[in-house]
Amino acid sequence: MKYKHIKNIDTTKDFILPCKKGDLKSIQQFLSIKNPDFDGSFLTHHLIYGKVGNRIYLVGLGEEKNVSQIESTFQKFAFETCTYWNSEIQVLGDHLTNDAILKTVIGLEMSQYTIGTFKSTKEDKKKITISFSSTENIEKVLEEGKFTGEAINKIKGLVDAPPNIKTPEYLGDWAKKSSKEASYTCTVLKHKKLEKQGFDAVLAVGKGSVHPPVVIINEYKANDTDKIDIALVGKGITFDSGGLSIKPSTNLHYMKSDMGGAAVVLGVIELVAKLKLNINIVGIVASAENAVDANSYRPGDVINSYSGKTIEIIDTDAEGRLVLADGISYAIKKFKPEYLIDLATLTGSVVRTFGYAAAGMFTENQEMANTMSAVGFKVHERVWQLPMFEDYEKDLQSDVADIKNFNGKPIEGAINAAKFLEFFTEKHPKWMHLDIAGVSFGGSQYAQMKSATGFGIQLITNFIKEKAL
Repeated sequence: MKYKHIKNIDTTKDFILPCKKGDLKSIQQFLSIKNPDFDGSFLTHHLIYGKVGNRIYLVGLGEEKNVSQIESTFQKFAFETCTYWNSEIQVLGDHLTNDAILKTVIGLEMSQYTIGTFKSTKEDKKKITISFSSTENIEKVLEEGKFTGEAINKIKGLVDAPPNIKTPEYLGDWAKKSSKEASYTCTVLKHKKLEKQGFDAVLAVGKGSVHPPVVIINEYKANDTDKIDIALVGKGITFDSGGLSIKPSTNLHYMKSDMGGAAVVLGVIELVAKLKLNINIVGIVASAENAVDANSYRPGDVINSYSGKTIEIIDTDAEGRLVLADGISYAIKKFKPEYLIDLATLTGSVVRTFGYAAAGMFTENQEMANTMSAVGFKVHERVWQLPMFEDYEKDLQSDVADIKNFNGKPIEGAINAAKFLEFFTEKHPKWMHLDIAGVSFGGSQYAQMKSATGFGIQLITNFIKEKAL
């Protein structure tokens, strides 16, 4: 879609009228309707016709509590109605804040996502220009909304892609292409360089696959200094069979989504570069396929890691934390970032804790926790802090290595994984782990089966904006 700013709408042509619940003033300035069959409830829309037969779409913004979810109401509205739109449509934006306009554009852009990329018959998308009326200059707002919506759609496409196509090398190629389009630096480390540099945990996880692992390093620098303000590390398991600790077949096809954290990192770096935020940021993706083969790593193995610390393998299905450990260690040694955030679809435990409503947040830095939590509520990508008590550390003690990768217990799984990662952070004072297993992939009205949500793009980008100079 294309977006542009206009001073006033033409009321003889089709337009969209956003309405708060119970507020009929915006409707009555165009039509003398006292009791329309519409009250502005969240996620609702209603079509009426103007005096000259033009379409007027009433879109419900809901109540004050729905402000953080305006994207959702416009995504649903556009998804259900844009087939009937002409090549141009207007939005009455005079009574909307810039933040509401931003969210409106994001939602409209999200409605354009097509999950059926691999169908033999492609769905043609209309080229539509959407004009927003406003007395303010909103060009930058419209641009940010379009870029953000596009980034969300792109990472959804990555997460939803089939694992026979979406290999670690595929993610590397995606990042290279993105770096050229958005003007940032991308380096992809392949097998020989991973061996040479000591990414032993990543290599161990990928041993059972015909698709070799890669580590992707994306760098965006707005300032010509060596200082890295924020480093992001994403888990990029392109398919997770569980390895020799194999998963049951139920829902195994959904394990194509186990690179949700990597997708967020890739999407955020591209978006930050397009927005030209005043910050130096690095995104690291440690990617492998956890497959079953005669060469697969085994329960009972002791493996090395980039940090030099040894790991006893208790469960090969606890592989995400292994690739993250190498990514975290590399980020600290190579870039020495002020802030360090890792994201991963890491545990079923966090889903059992929060369901599909929030991500698990782990950090000892309360300033980071407060900022991330506030941002999460603002963009409706919520996080909730869980404890990092020392009591949990003894469960990861190994007799034969520096640490074991799983406590072997059916309890405290998300916390246990976070404590494992903490072991590789070198006591970094501004480190945070986000377990997004319950929010990265789920059910929706836009697909028959579970699919990508796009969670994380707005959360992390807005956190970065808080830290940008």
